[in-house]
Amino acid sequence: MSEHILDEEQFVKNNLRRRDLLPTWIKFFTWVFLIFGAITPIVFVLGIVGINGNISLYGLETNQPLSLMGMAITVLFLIKGVVAFGLWTEKKWAVDSAIADAVIGIIVCIIVMVTLPSPFMRLELIPLILYLRKMVKIKPQWMKELD
Repeated sequence: MSEHILDEEQFVKNNLRRRDLLPTWIKFFTWVFLIFGAITPIVFVLGIVGINGNISLYGLETNQPLSLMGMAITVLFLIKGVVAFGLWTEKKWAVDSAIADAVIGIIVCIIVMVTLPSPFMRLELIPLILYLRKMVKIKPQWMKELD
């Protein structure tokens, strides 16, 4: 997957959008987390009426959305949903939020690896680190005014 960063003149001259700075794999996950973010409140309401289901993220999992773990996972999904919305709608704050989201995800994965006995590394760390690096790399161009 080749990536190239455009210089400012090329970016403005070609009337490109901030979204064009995102590689395809981040656009894909943006849609995934837009959907998960949208159904998170539904899962919460279902938990209130007594319908439970398995939810998990970063190695955290529960069958009870109203438990402390369920609420933590719900908040993580809501954060990811808000960040995905910001990236897709090209909000100026989106890249800073995405960087914070990646850091939170990395920290949660490391905590899960340290506290829960498992001989394996959390594989989510790989895309999270790549995501963090990409967001830091495109931040200067993203923050420029495009109008």
